[in-house]
Amino acid sequence: MSEPISNPVRLQKIIAQAGIVSRRKAEELILDGRVQVNGQTVTELGTKADPERDHIRVDGKLLHGAQQHRYLMLNKPKGYVTTASDPEGRPTVMKFVERAGVRVFPVGRLDYQSEGLLLMTNDGELANALTRAAAKVEKVYLVKVSGKPSEAGLDQLRSGVMIERGKPGSREGRVMTAPAEIKLMRNGENPWYEVTLVEGRNREIRKMFEEIGHHVEKIRRVGYGPLVLDVTPGEVRELSLDEVEALRKAVRPKSGKAAKAKGAIAAAPKKRSRGFGDGRMAKKGTRHVSRPASLKTK
Repeated sequence: MSEPISNPVRLQKIIAQAGIVSRRKAEELILDGRVQVNGQTVTELGTKADPERDHIRVDGKLLHGAQQHRYLMLNKPKGYVTTASDPEGRPTVMKFVERAGVRVFPVGRLDYQSEGLLLMTNDGELANALTRAAAKVEKVYLVKVSGKPSEAGLDQLRSGVMIERGKPGSREGRVMTAPAEIKLMRNGENPWYEVTLVEGRNREIRKMFEEIGHHVEKIRRVGYGPLVLDVTPGEVRELSLDEVEALRKAVRPKSGKAAKAKGAIAAAPKKRSRGFGDGRMAKKGTRHVSRPASLKTK
């Protein structure tokens, strides 16, 4: 009987499909010498293996093949870090997904004081695609600002401003932000704005408003690509098949005609109801709906 045909796959993809970490983190594990194939430590990112025939270990633990993919939406409360563990001992978002019965990890991050929609999954391929800068997946936030920014200042943010790269005080230099959509949602001495970004730099929104002289008091993410936040703080739900497919569609390469059409749509005025504090819940899997009661401003 002939041997089964080998089907080698890149190591980082195999590790991500096993639901341990994202593909980007898997690459770090390989470079750090924490992955072995058939007893040999591997540090080359181009290395391939056959998940059906080779013995692959991460930190000494044998992989047992790909897990069933799970996709969860969490409404992250403030006061939690978006990591699996924290060296400072702060509570992490993993607390809210323990009952899922499978290890999932956050897609992107929300900082400690921010709250709102956080996607969590063990689908490393999709997670990697969503967080690639080239994907330009829209993230929508409700932002409360201390003091009333001028229209000139807001126009600066809409065009892009220079902010500090990395963590404050890291001296990594400055970088220009991508243009942002900014819409006044509630006027007042400390107004609320809807801010739409296509990138996710470290504390980007806070740094943006600081550049025009205003402190950000609250940040709540209410949209991620086709997803709309529709659970209360601390609650988790599974995504529907339609929502998962919509996420995959959001990161697929666009054809020339499709990209041109999308650009034309983006240039047109948008009509979106945010339903501030009206108590209505968003319908799952639907993008153009009123925001849930959990988004009431204070």
